[in-house]
Amino acid sequence: MKIYPVILSGGAGTRLWPLSRAALPKQLLPVVADKTMLQDTALRLNGRAELMQPLIVCGNEHRFLVAEQLREINVKPLGILLEPEGRNTAPAVAAAAHYLKAVDADAVMLVLPADHVISDTEAFYEAIMRAAELVEHGSLATFGIVPTAPETGYGYIKSGEPLPVGDNCFKVDRFVEKPDRATAEGFVAAGNYFWNSGMFLFRAESYLKELQQFQPAIASATFDAVSKGYRDLDFCRLNEEAFAASPSDSIDYAVMEHTRHAVVVPAAIGWNDVGSWSALWEVQQHDENGNVSRGDVYLDGVSNSLVRAESRCVAVVGLDNVVVVETNDAVLVVHKDQVQRVKQVVDHLKCQDRTEHLHHTKVYRPWGCYEGIDIGDRFQVKRITVNPGGKLSLQMHHHRAEHWIVVSGTAKVTCGDKVELLTENESTYIPIGMNHRLENPGKLPLHLIEVQSGSYLGEDDIVRFEDVYQRT
Repeated sequence: MKIYPVILSGGAGTRLWPLSRAALPKQLLPVVADKTMLQDTALRLNGRAELMQPLIVCGNEHRFLVAEQLREINVKPLGILLEPEGRNTAPAVAAAAHYLKAVDADAVMLVLPADHVISDTEAFYEAIMRAAELVEHGSLATFGIVPTAPETGYGYIKSGEPLPVGDNCFKVDRFVEKPDRATAEGFVAAGNYFWNSGMFLFRAESYLKELQQFQPAIASATFDAVSKGYRDLDFCRLNEEAFAASPSDSIDYAVMEHTRHAVVVPAAIGWNDVGSWSALWEVQQHDENGNVSRGDVYLDGVSNSLVRAESRCVAVVGLDNVVVVETNDAVLVVHKDQVQRVKQVVDHLKCQDRTEHLHHTKVYRPWGCYEGIDIGDRFQVKRITVNPGGKLSLQMHHHRAEHWIVVSGTAKVTCGDKVELLTENESTYIPIGMNHRLENPGKLPLHLIEVQSGSYLGEDDIVRFEDVYQRT
């Protein structure tokens, strides 16, 4: 059996703000270990003969980050499907199923969120193989995590009668929404309830057949989105109009709660969805006082807390059960029991038309990154890094001029009809309305300081004429 992993890399991870943001969500960050959560998910699948190269589903705005992170770990994906907009998991998986059917009519899909922690990979692989036996008989398998505590932050799956095939596998009796504490304690005591992991194994054909029965609008729209999709560099863009026509729904609501073929495979695999700061505290190694710290952190009389510093010294004194997270432009302080309310902070930022929920001060681009250093009335200063071979678009600004000072590396600068090479300590001036381009022709990263001045300094004041990354 060939099993095609489908890694879902959507979502903004708002409950891990301020570290996770829309432009750089938790799955693309090294939240738990040195590698990003997407990279850990992809590497978890390596070295298994039954598992093919993964198919990635992600948003358009993350496409270059996803591709670069996979390149860094030498994983060549089967494809990267670009969602024009988020429509929840049922359409995302349906698009992947249509895509895989064109590759392999008998394709079996292993659906995995990109942002989960699984500490016991051998047990995980064993669970996949148990589920594969059920899929051979037409089942749609979901992985139920053996609960270790009466968690109220997870949905549950109640198992029904045992199956005649598969070791310790069951029909699904019902799916249960996140319970209160007393109900969760009853579930754990009963022994036949499992955490709903959001991971699945089924044939692409089987999923689409059930989807056609229960949510034909999703099946039809996603078929059109794939069949009318088109290549863009190394990506496959789903047709925008067709995908937008799909209803937004989860796999559970669209299919798994209705199908007669749902089965649950219990799995004790050290799983955590890292859906909050308290969950992140749980999966990391604690010191003798129960603390998890990262960065330039000083603790005195602190216990059972998570303290993370990204850019400066953070000192915490005499507190218990708190989360403190510092970034360049935001600081979060919250009791560990109240971390679910972090989402309300993000909602507040949205309502105030602020940007701290959208992106960090360092913003990644396919050619490198830039970081805001200072901003004031009619001026802005950025630190820019261009990767070797990186090339910004040929562009023009209506409202700002720019000064570029090379700190290290070599810059190839086009300004109007003039093309010149600049090296360390050299500078140039880009007038308002002048066509210009910045390139790094060297083998080392190019670092420069950009000083913008003018009446409007927004990122949307860019008119692109040529772009090797085909951005619009």
